[in-house]
Amino acid sequence: MGQTIEQVFDTREEADLAIEHLVQEHGIERTDIFVETEGESNSSGRSVSGGDFATKLEEGRSDPKLGGGIRVSVDINDENRANDVRRALSIR
Repeated sequence: MGQTIEQVFDTREEADLAIEHLVQEHGIERTDIFVETEGESNSSGRSVSGGDFATKLEEGRSDPKLGGGIRVSVDINDENRANDVRRALSIR
């Protein structure tokens, strides 16, 4: 039976890292991974990280948009792999 497992991350960098773990270490297909903002607004997360620091420091820029967390969800059909997904999504 299929299920969707999701986690909300505070930063885009954390979400990217979790996605790479899913793909590279656990063989999850990218087409089974979905990324969206926690709310309806465009967002780079709840706090600045990684490449977002540069845009925050540039004078006159209001980037990055910090409008909520980054939700990563994975559709999975195998309970054994579901446990791997849960562990990978808990990496911060």
